[in-house]
Amino acid sequence: MASASAAVRFLPNLPRPSRRRGIRCATERRALFGRIAPVYDDLNDLLSMGQHRVWKRMAVSWSGTKAGDTVLDLCCGSGDLAFLLSEKVGCTGKVIGLDFSKEQLSFASSKQYMKSNSCYKNIEWVEGDALDLPFPDCYFDAITIGYGMRNVVDKPKAMREMFRVVKPGSRASVLDFNKSTQPFVTSFQEWMIDNVVVPVASSYGLGKEYEYLKSSIDRFLTGCELEDLALESGFSEAKFYEIGGGLMGNLVTKR
Repeated sequence: MASASAAVRFLPNLPRPSRRRGIRCATERRALFGRIAPVYDDLNDLLSMGQHRVWKRMAVSWSGTKAGDTVLDLCCGSGDLAFLLSEKVGCTGKVIGLDFSKEQLSFASSKQYMKSNSCYKNIEWVEGDALDLPFPDCYFDAITIGYGMRNVVDKPKAMREMFRVVKPGSRASVLDFNKSTQPFVTSFQEWMIDNVVVPVASSYGLGKEYEYLKSSIDRFLTGCELEDLALESGFSEAKFYEIGGGLMGNLVTKR
């Protein structure tokens, strides 16, 4: 089993992930996700009433992943999507889970060790930068990114990197909070964050860490803007789906 600090051992001739620390907010976000890593899964289950697992299965399904594929779970966090992808590709496939948080990768690696399904051994955890992926062009059969695009500091560059490393004809599936254009949905989403998410997170001592959600969604792109960004980055097709009553969204792109 690969350790959380493994650095692209499976591709020894490639450059290592970028270690640049020039952008302060990226460093702050890395620290934030490190702090919430121990209770990240529990809070996701509690705050979504388990629905995040349904949305993640939808994201994996939309990626078009199939048996034997080599796939990337970008900004993999604690590994939920990577484990679902592993089941899809089977023992003949390969899953790379990449994240910038050592703590999240360590937690994902520990979950992999505890799981009995033999196909989970096909997952490799890599610490790396979504803006400077350590993979060759046209390497992956599919890409997923769950709740990560909203947090990258340069979304156009992240989208271009996904386009670069995915094979022609293959898909990227991007799951995240939806920046709705409907006032009612936006108001309800903000109410939920203020009155449910932050108070529950506060009971874990992480209230301030989860206060960032509202501002990160406000700075995010709408579904139409995400579609435009994907097409501008080179993808031939892009379709955004609102899910979870409009609170969540999933962008599906095809190179």
